[in-house]
Amino acid sequence: MANANAGEADPQNRPLLVLGQLHNLHRLPWAQLRGKLQPRVTEEIWQSALSTLNPNPTDSCPLYLNYATVAALPSRVSRHNSPSAAQFITRLVRNCLPGGVNRCIVMVCERSEVFASACALARAFPLFTHRSSASRRTEKKTVTVEFFLVGQNNGPMELATLKCLASATEGVRLAARIVDTPCNEMNTDNFLEEIKKVGKDLGITPTIIRDEELKERGFGGIYGVGKAALHPPALAVLSHTPDGATQTIAWVGKGIVYDTGGLSIKGKTTMPGMKRDCGGAAAILGAFKATVKQGFKDNLHAVFCLAENAVGPRATRPDDIHVLYSGKTVEINNTDAEGRLILADGVAYACKDLGADIILDMATLTGAQGIATGKYHAAVLTNNEEWEKACVKAGRNCGDLVHPLVYCPELHFSEFTSAVADMKNSVADRDNTPSSCAGLFIASHIGFDWPGVWVHIDIAAPVHAGERATGYGVALLLSLFGGASEDPLLNLVSPLGCNGDCPPEEMERDSKRRRLV
Repeated sequence: MANANAGEADPQNRPLLVLGQLHNLHRLPWAQLRGKLQPRVTEEIWQSALSTLNPNPTDSCPLYLNYATVAALPSRVSRHNSPSAAQFITRLVRNCLPGGVNRCIVMVCERSEVFASACALARAFPLFTHRSSASRRTEKKTVTVEFFLVGQNNGPMELATLKCLASATEGVRLAARIVDTPCNEMNTDNFLEEIKKVGKDLGITPTIIRDEELKERGFGGIYGVGKAALHPPALAVLSHTPDGATQTIAWVGKGIVYDTGGLSIKGKTTMPGMKRDCGGAAAILGAFKATVKQGFKDNLHAVFCLAENAVGPRATRPDDIHVLYSGKTVEINNTDAEGRLILADGVAYACKDLGADIILDMATLTGAQGIATGKYHAAVLTNNEEWEKACVKAGRNCGDLVHPLVYCPELHFSEFTSAVADMKNSVADRDNTPSSCAGLFIASHIGFDWPGVWVHIDIAAPVHAGERATGYGVALLLSLFGGASEDPLLNLVSPLGCNGDCPPEEMERDSKRRRLV
């Protein structure tokens, strides 16, 4: 839980971690801290600890045995990192937070970094575990987070801000829990239950198209990928349609609950971890819940493309040709390039049936993403330069980092040329920007001349850190679309629209400002 003030306690009874950039830690008054450290730690010890810190890029110093620690984030970050140093926050909490049942973190930062810092803290406390020791534990563990704001606009945090942080961090942990859960529990049936649960919380009944109905209605991509599995594929939609909406936004998530690769089967070293192939859909579910809870002014549809890419007698074969929801035909030359097939159906549905002005798809799409933009930055491919810049800026604001891919369909889409269908589903040359090409395949099913905004976010690498899910994507969506939120904090971290710097009368006068571009 995040508190304006976590109260006072002996660190031997409530272990403490104080965390922030070194220059911010020096601005933390002893009067603010002493009730959390005395009688174990004196002001002299605190000042001495600060003087020993030499972050490169981080550093920490114990204040009292293993009950109290101070940790310093990098003093400076590069232009492609978040000023909050979010990745280091998660790492330091995992490594430096003392053990115990009831613990406290004091996060020292500027107001503009609160959102990213809170989401980074949430990633350090995953919900999913099947360790037998956890099931025997009767006492509930609690971590209380107190933010101390420094710099400009450093007054106390409002209750509304704390509520927004609670919604965002719940969304991050929900997404991470779904991604961490193995497919013998998180199959398509159970993922639908998660969607229904969120819908019930928000008063929304999902639209669900399943199994043979997918085939009958022309969803050849989703049906073709998932038809071999015991649990049938599905398209599910949660829709938020408030009065006074000025635009329609669709988030489309890849929900492959397990990816064997199909008949183009993965090897024994590349298949483990493929429970995470639903990371895009999980992020969209967590973000949709938080966004709608905080108040969203425009039409927002969350579209979940759910399937298990299994091996069996009914599995799609290489050489099969499927008709997708767009009406275009696809010759399958690689059954392990399945995410683009289900997303092609999802974006076509968002365009044709939902009338979306802005379509964003999020997916753990290509292993090549991690080579192109690395472990920490998702890759963005979009038909709109302003949105490309906005994604990068939103990533810096929220800690879910993003970096652009080349968007050039006239040079790259020929990779999918087929002699017998409109296109193949996998590239001819894997050395020719395969992550860009995979995204272009999806875009081709709404058309490269579609006048709306299309954004593709490939999160294959940042969806996890080691063997744990990160909940990547929730914070990014909340920030990127924060300009259409009723929440002041989400307005603040949004790179688009009016982010709190506009006078109220200007916001009132120009409702089109909510048209994020």
